[in-house]
Amino acid sequence: MTSVLLGEAEGISVLDFGAFLAGSESMKQELATAMLDSFKRIGFVYLVNHGIPEANIRTMFQWSKRFFDLPAQVKLLAPHPPSGTHHRGYSAPGVEKVVQHVYDPESLRDIRVKAPDVKESFESGWEESKSMPNIWLPEGVLPGFKEACMDFFWACHDVELNILKALCLALGISEDYLVRYHQGHDNQLRLLHYPSVPVQDLEDDKISRIDAHSDFGSITLLLQDDIGGLEVEDPNNPGKFISAPSIDGALIVNAGDFMMRWSNDLIRSTVHRVRAPPQRKTVNGMAPERYSIPYFCAPDFSAVVECLPGTYSIGNPPKYEPISAQQYILQRLAASY
Repeated sequence: MTSVLLGEAEGISVLDFGAFLAGSESMKQELATAMLDSFKRIGFVYLVNHGIPEANIRTMFQWSKRFFDLPAQVKLLAPHPPSGTHHRGYSAPGVEKVVQHVYDPESLRDIRVKAPDVKESFESGWEESKSMPNIWLPEGVLPGFKEACMDFFWACHDVELNILKALCLALGISEDYLVRYHQGHDNQLRLLHYPSVPVQDLEDDKISRIDAHSDFGSITLLLQDDIGGLEVEDPNNPGKFISAPSIDGALIVNAGDFMMRWSNDLIRSTVHRVRAPPQRKTVNGMAPERYSIPYFCAPDFSAVVECLPGTYSIGNPPKYEPISAQQYILQRLAASY
């Protein structure tokens, strides 16, 4: 085991990101290479010493719980618009249905009716955005919530930039190559709450927490409580899913579709889902409520995503045509609502 590799969880590397933040040049390279290797194998990695203090994370989870504990009619004072293309504000359970590359309206309707996603969420982003302005609770309702979300949004952005620099180092390109496309203005902070539901309904696919899907941004930073239920598709056995448990102090990072395209399939954008938690976590046949905080890192909407230098050759040509970041993101969001 190397000095940066702390172990593995179900095949996903657990790495000490402090080696990149404060280590020697050789330690930075070692960390970057190990992180890229985990992304190549399974599309996910755990990072400890990532730069966000544990106290800040606990505080953000407390704010999340305070928000979701509000009465439904109060949460709906910050309503998510009917269209998924303005992805801000509060969505009640069953409103959003995450799908994987399904865009036909009739097929989407059938999927939503068959097994609704039983979760509620709150989305926020760059406060100055004109194309996707934030939707907050009225002034005086849950004072401090907006400020907490924005502080955490930019703290996550700092981590994102360091991860992108490490990836560039591992790929042998200029350290700021990907940073130039990620100013954070089109990122999304999501607070998620999964209410307690019967385990049998989850196992019988009568309802779901989040169905199998890939993320469509560059990378996703995920913080989750200790309930469990996150599963990642086994890259060597399509259709089989393995648990991605919560690890104290660790941030889960997964690569999205844009990173897969940028790397010309060197990096995996792995399908994942949220199912019933381990049996030891259930109580009287009920899956306990679950909280998580994903931070979706997207390229700027103005970016055109195309294969990075060094990822293609005459024998391994680009697998993807250049694509508008805005066009692809809005297409995927529209299919979710």
